[in-house]
Amino acid sequence: MTAAVLDRRLGTADDAVAGVVPTEVVRPSGAQEVAEVLRQAQRDGRTALAAGGRTKTGWAPPPSSADVLIDTTGLDRLVEHTAGDLVVVAEAGLRLAALQQRLGAAGQWLALDPPEQGATLGGVVSANASGPRRLRYGTVRDLLIGITVVLADGTVAAAGGKVVKNVAGYDLGKLYTGAHGSLGVVVSTTWRLHPLPAARRVVVLDLADPLDAGPLAVRMARSTLTPSAVELHATTGGSGALVMVFEAILESVRAQADAAVALLGGGHQGDNLPDQFGKRPGGDGDLVLRLAFAPAALPAVLAALPEGTAVTASACTGVAYAALPAEHAAALPALRTALAPHDGTAVVLSAPPALRDRLDHWGPVGDALGLMRRVKDRFDPDGRLAPGRFVGGM
Repeated sequence: MTAAVLDRRLGTADDAVAGVVPTEVVRPSGAQEVAEVLRQAQRDGRTALAAGGRTKTGWAPPPSSADVLIDTTGLDRLVEHTAGDLVVVAEAGLRLAALQQRLGAAGQWLALDPPEQGATLGGVVSANASGPRRLRYGTVRDLLIGITVVLADGTVAAAGGKVVKNVAGYDLGKLYTGAHGSLGVVVSTTWRLHPLPAARRVVVLDLADPLDAGPLAVRMARSTLTPSAVELHATTGGSGALVMVFEAILESVRAQADAAVALLGGGHQGDNLPDQFGKRPGGDGDLVLRLAFAPAALPAVLAALPEGTAVTASACTGVAYAALPAEHAAALPALRTALAPHDGTAVVLSAPPALRDRLDHWGPVGDALGLMRRVKDRFDPDGRLAPGRFVGGM
């Protein structure tokens, strides 16, 4: 049987990863083709990195080398949907929106809602991307129950399975979540699903001072209410709005929305989400950060940001996105220092090209760096996968 001919072409500016143009782009259509690409790269001493929808390639530092870009969009099959078990198996290049559309026909969904249009499942895993509903459903690490990856030497490895409580190999999926392709190429994913909610009710509380969102969010978290999301949209030094989303059966969401208005002392109700809901702030000229911190520290985090910073925060989970005008980039080290007492971190998601190469994208990682290096050495001893993209220049 004649071997399939891989789809190969020269890299162009449209293929750039954080400003770095790959020498070659390969579009495999299966795990074994990915394995062959990586085996050939190892034989030739070339570096490789993967990309799918290209929606989050700026979420990490530029690669120090990009010989081969593996375009995963050719791996786009929905392999198996076991509706009765609320489980789906899908290849890494399948776009999340396309998966949601197909699952929706069965009254189900994968409860991840990152805002990036065109995101693929592999990219969602590699960047650990999630959205406002992380409050109720968790993140990638909570919903991913199985994974298949191709290691740097071309070995195909799988972990987890099609059972939600499956324990064997489960941590491998967690290891690859947020690794930005530095440990291997994700080729297939298995997910725990949820039924689509029957109804939705939204409560919006306008805030004259965004700092007021902190105690209000604590009040909400300590209540018996079960919102899908509690989001703050604000500008530091200006005003803001706290958005609470309730999703369940109609009677429940109506009762919970009424209770939320009473609990927080105000707010207006509706069925529709605000236009800005779930969107990350900022534009091409901004320094966009992902902040993580102890949830109760939200007021302190907002106070540490330069005035005029646009912020979207998951107010009850301690995750926020902040867009600083480029002229405030010098404030990043001081911001990280201010966040440290609150178990806080500030990771650069995107920056203008003039700033991107000069920034410390990840910030301090403490004692974990040594362990991370040992893991990298184990999975990619020659440092050929997405070199320079992960913490500590790995």
